[in-house]
Amino acid sequence: MKEGKEFDVVIVGAGITGAIIAKELSARCKGLDILILEAGTGKSSDFDDYEKYNDQYYNALAKTPNSPYTDSPYAPSPSVLDITQIKDNEPDTNGYFVQYGPFPFLSNYNRNVGGTTLHWLGTTLRMCPNDFKMKTLYGHGVDWPIGYDDLKPYYRRAEYEIGVSAEVNEQEILGITFDKGYVFPMHKIPQSYLDMYMTKNMKGLTFKDDGVTYPVKVISTPQGRNGMPNPKYKNFDTREKGFMPVGAVGNPDLGQRCEGNSNCVPICPVQAKYNALKTLHDALQNTKSKVTLINQSPVSTIEIDPKTKKVSKLHYKTFKTSKNGVRTVINNHTVRGKIVVLAANAVENAKILLASDACTRSNQVGKNLMDHLVMLTWGYMPDDIGAYRGPGSTSGMPLMRDGSFRKNRSAFRVEIGNWGWNWPANTPESTLQDAVADGLYGKDLIDRIKKETSRQFRIGWEMEQVPSDKNYVTIDEKYKDELGNYRPVIHYTMNDYEKRGALVASKLSEKVFEKLKVTPATDWQDTAPGYFEYEYEEDGKKKTFKSVVNGAGHVVGCHRMGDDPNTSVVDSNQRAHDHKNLFVAGCGSFPTLATSNPTLTMAALAYRTADEIVKEFTS
Repeated sequence: MKEGKEFDVVIVGAGITGAIIAKELSARCKGLDILILEAGTGKSSDFDDYEKYNDQYYNALAKTPNSPYTDSPYAPSPSVLDITQIKDNEPDTNGYFVQYGPFPFLSNYNRNVGGTTLHWLGTTLRMCPNDFKMKTLYGHGVDWPIGYDDLKPYYRRAEYEIGVSAEVNEQEILGITFDKGYVFPMHKIPQSYLDMYMTKNMKGLTFKDDGVTYPVKVISTPQGRNGMPNPKYKNFDTREKGFMPVGAVGNPDLGQRCEGNSNCVPICPVQAKYNALKTLHDALQNTKSKVTLINQSPVSTIEIDPKTKKVSKLHYKTFKTSKNGVRTVINNHTVRGKIVVLAANAVENAKILLASDACTRSNQVGKNLMDHLVMLTWGYMPDDIGAYRGPGSTSGMPLMRDGSFRKNRSAFRVEIGNWGWNWPANTPESTLQDAVADGLYGKDLIDRIKKETSRQFRIGWEMEQVPSDKNYVTIDEKYKDELGNYRPVIHYTMNDYEKRGALVASKLSEKVFEKLKVTPATDWQDTAPGYFEYEYEEDGKKKTFKSVVNGAGHVVGCHRMGDDPNTSVVDSNQRAHDHKNLFVAGCGSFPTLATSNPTLTMAALAYRTADEIVKEFTS
């Protein structure tokens, strides 16, 4: 490629946001020259390449979210194995993140072609209408510049692209509405035996909080994995009837239906679960416009023309390692784009803007980093619940996602886990190790494992986090990767608002366990990275709540959207206020996090942004 070549559109990042925008532009605009620059490795149309991910996962001792995927010192991804407690206000530089704390940021993401959709669980919840008005209704955070009704048509498009399996009648809760006659592309993924067991045995259970009584109900969760197509489905935007599940990229005969492989995180071996490789494949196949994807090309900075205030140039580096791994060739490059889209992870987008001294007016770049804080509770059911089968979660208890209580504490979503104690206690491996350590072998060993693993039960309580000026990403000349690009420097804490949410969640957990006759086994270690304490008063007595939270991998914030250029980085179309040919897209644009997993909303916003860019070339 010619050095300094100008493209119509340059997209940074080959995850779901970049893939959707590239696909839309290449299908709807004629003659465009579109470039996607991806920092990590991987291809989008070779299933043999994906099979290598499977092999790496099978051979990995630690089955972490990124264990199947290639990590390079030249485009490193953060790892959950590198997270430790922050001590004595000294920075933790153990991993890719530089963590100042005082509380560790507990999540990671994936820098490869396909992005973090390579290892996501596939949960595709819409946001609640009240989530867009947190400041007005509850006095916390800020309001979005758009509302639920503004996003509704884009949610439809995102649900079509991802291929969401769900039932409308189960999802019409908490003010969430659907167009008349709308159905999801596919029927819901069958709920697990555990889901049905809980539905039966918790019948009539209620929970009172802040003077309001809430029913405790098990409801199926919308998922981005292939189930049974719904013959009533009609795409409201194209008016086309029917939906055909998209199988594996490079081998479409695989992945037509979810096969129940119980390792959705970190990898669906047959690609029945959606990932952005599917959308990228379509973008690269479009003939109306040309899309070029170049991997192993992390962007370091963008250059701003001082007169026009537009992005005039992007600087990126390429790295290529010889087959024997002996020599790595590194080159510096520049490229120009009439339109530039930063579509990387929220942290990576902020890092590029900070390194470029771009979008400075609001002083909001890198600010308001958020994640879902996941508290886990676990124990033994009195009966066999068929643990370790099927997708990671097929149902939840979502009715505490919104309510007047949000004036005082965070809302939370409840995820029912199908994989026993795998997350909190590394089972079933640890169950086997404990049994062997107790001297069991042969039939006694098998009987012990059967008896214990089949009854292991876990719930995840996912607390929303409100934006805070204490949580932010910055850069420092002292901390760079092997290419000389900045590493993210993170300052982060957990506020009392979230701690109060966790306290209430623990009380609901006790009621659920009591109703189901669960023998508790929850063991929150004070040495865990996410350990915290919260002092509160109850019945005139001072008490201390002690617990542990984990990260959900839902990295949000860092380039907030809003109408006011003085308090936000991008507008409601994700166009930068300061630089009119720059779009900064993805979860980083979320003003608040709420309780829904962010991928579906991120995809909906990508369609909204694509529509805005299409106008640039068709009006």
